[in-house]
Amino acid sequence: SRSPLPLPSLWDGLGRAVPGARSALLMAATGEPVLGAGDGDDRDALLAAYQGIALARVRRFADRFGGGTLRYVVSRHQAGHVVLRPLRNGYYLVLTLGPDADVGRSVHVSALTQERMDQEL
Repeated sequence: SRSPLPLPSLWDGLGRAVPGARSALLMAATGEPVLGAGDGDDRDALLAAYQGIALARVRRFADRFGGGTLRYVVSRHQAGHVVLRPLRNGYYLVLTLGPDADVGRSVHVSALTQERMDQEL
């Protein structure tokens, strides 16, 4: 079946715009990777699946307490950072970053990618 998005071409823009970015993963609501690009490994895919669990919990919290629409989540871990962006139809985008990456820039650039991906889904 045809993948819904040209993630490798989107990665080209993300990778150039965010030095230190390791990978971009398009994940299904089930936590399964749909597409991946960049230099990520199996650990990044596992990290992305766990980000989906966190996304579901944050969304429930926001719904329960009237927190509004969740646009992104940034987290930090021992080996770097993660930018998580919910997409339409239950998909989500996970951008993994090295420890020296510009997190603020990655949030900005991933917002543009989020908009493009939502149009395709």
